Amino acid sequence: MTQDILRRQKEMKMSDQSQSPADADAATVDLPLSGIRVLEFCHTIMGPSCGLVLADLGAEVIKVEPAPLGDRTRNLKGFVAGTFAYFNRNKKSIGIDLKSEEGRAFAHAMIRDADVLVENYAPGTAERIGLGYEEVSKLNPRLIYCTLKGFLPGPYETRPALDEVVQYMAGLAYMTGEPGKPMRAGASIVDILGGVFGAMAILTALRQRDRTGLGAKVGSALFETAAFLVGQHMAGEAATGIPAKPMPVRGRSWAIYETFRTGDDEIVFVGITSDRHWAAFCKAFGQEALLTDPRYTTNEKRLTEHGALQAIIAGIAAGYSRQAFMDILVANAIPAAPVATPGDLFEDPHLNANNWLVETSLVRGGTAKLPRLPMFVDELALGIRMQPPTLGEHTHELATRHGLSDEDVKRLLRAQILA
Repeated sequence: MTQDILRRQKEMKMSDQSQSPADADAATVDLPLSGIRVLEFCHTIMGPSCGLVLADLGAEVIKVEPAPLGDRTRNLKGFVAGTFAYFNRNKKSIGIDLKSEEGRAFAHAMIRDADVLVENYAPGTAERIGLGYEEVSKLNPRLIYCTLKGFLPGPYETRPALDEVVQYMAGLAYMTGEPGKPMRAGASIVDILGGVFGAMAILTALRQRDRTGLGAKVGSALFETAAFLVGQHMAGEAATGIPAKPMPVRGRSWAIYETFRTGDDEIVFVGITSDRHWAAFCKAFGQEALLTDPRYTTNEKRLTEHGALQAIIAGIAAGYSRQAFMDILVANAIPAAPVATPGDLFEDPHLNANNWLVETSLVRGGTAKLPRLPMFVDELALGIRMQPPTLGEHTHELATRHGLSDEDVKRLLRAQILA
């Protein structure tokens, strides 16, 4: 079968030397990564978030799911029920049984004309199923091979890891919770940022390939990503000699940097981090006398008098509704925010003003407005071009592109080698 695939691939390339991988997707033609083909052998969040960045930037990202059942995140419940829909827009899907000889042969055929391969299997799995770097780089010397793991090379590299595991290992959970009550962050920040670092490594390697003509092995990992996040606290401890304390009891740098309850029993965060903020606050709320009070003339003095000052501002906040309090703070350029929930963002006026939310199909039906990449490149539309794919939605297209006949596809589908 492998030789047949190779022969058909060669015939197809000779018949149309001018066609690039993205020609079939005209919507990507002006995007930065148009023409880059990515094979994503990934699941859950870290790997798919890497693929999402590349897909939104215009790459043709092909999500290779295990046949016959597909990515298990399609059916997750609880707070991760929306994982597949959120991290897999703008991608194509094909199901392949990589444990079968024919499945591996077809995967190798796809690898031969790919630009990038991303995998986030458990340590040793990629090598066991014929997708290790040493093997596939021989098939395609121009391939950028991105491996996303729990740990970068070192004593821990064979250990299993999860976002939450490394948050505890790296001190992030310690910094987030109250003393004696470590708590994971309220989003999968390590998985997501680790995937973004993987995308950065891929883009770097693609630039390097422009000069050398050769591919490279790149990667990122959860533990080192979590360590990068707490690096600011490491630096603070090194600079002061004082061990970092959890955020709820951290030492103060600003006199007012906390939440206040308004008259309608809502909560607003207020940050007064400069003398200008302090002057603006006093004038906005008719407290000019505080400006000349010698106890409050500098941030350092205000820090010393935090208890008294906190009580004064708490009394002011209690005299306003949340909206009225926020309106005054915003109008006077004082850093402030209501305590929002994720659900509040669906109708956020700023996110909706310039399509920073994109209408996305959900696995179980219906749609939701979900965040797009928080970046822009001139006037290019980095939104949604393709909805999250159904399992095997592009199997026939991709299989025939890579040398299989219609009969081959039907046979492999029946055998559940493809899905």
